[in-house]
Amino acid sequence: MGKIIAIINQKGGVGKTTTAVNLAAGVGILGKRVLLIDADPQGNTTSGYGINKRDIKTSSYDLLVTGAHAKDAVIPTKFKNVSIIPANIDLAGAEVELISIPKREGQLKTALSLIKDDFDYIFIDCPPSLGLITINALTASDTFFVPLQCEYYALEGLSQLINTVRQIKLGFNPELELEGVLLTMFDGRLNLTQQVVGEIKKYFAKELYRTTIPRGVRLSEAPSFGCPIQYYDAKCKGCVAYNDLSKEFLKRNKKK
Repeated sequence: MGKIIAIINQKGGVGKTTTAVNLAAGVGILGKRVLLIDADPQGNTTSGYGINKRDIKTSSYDLLVTGAHAKDAVIPTKFKNVSIIPANIDLAGAEVELISIPKREGQLKTALSLIKDDFDYIFIDCPPSLGLITINALTASDTFFVPLQCEYYALEGLSQLINTVRQIKLGFNPELELEGVLLTMFDGRLNLTQQVVGEIKKYFAKELYRTTIPRGVRLSEAPSFGCPIQYYDAKCKGCVAYNDLSKEFLKRNKKK
């Protein structure tokens, strides 16, 4: 049975989508069957895989709101072992439309239960908010993975996220666990970085990944070419980091 991982941080600009795009690609290259779900109304994950949003017939919106079959939304990509359920502008209205739907928190879980066995790992790129779309993603997931920028406010945001997860566990998904914390835009030369790392280790020593993701121009460029970093510049530092992350992710999941 496949494992579902929500990639989440309610703060924008922390490398959440970059991590979703490149971790999925890295795990696929290592031989695992991967499904990447774009649940962010911005649709950047969809663009990052070179998919034209105007050509999308069935999207993550349809899974959440119209009861569409998940298999109808899955698009195989040209990248090894990775398929995607894309997002388009329709998803921007999902938060409002979900309010009137019975058992609205479990819409995505119900949809994914029909295809969970078709993949080894299903990654969900969540929106940078803690609304109904994110609640759906957390209710559907086995674990959640948090990319975290090395700055003071990141710790405050992580605390808010953990509180939200606590409520999800109590109300909808008691099995939900923290998959890991990933430090992004990492610069070990900065004192602030070391302070943030020290604070995170106090509370999440086991969950903090050894791999860190540096800032990198190539990582920023790759989405405009519609491909993960592994297919854009395999030699850059960002690619090496995401390949290391993919290996560490699979190694940790072997032990469980």
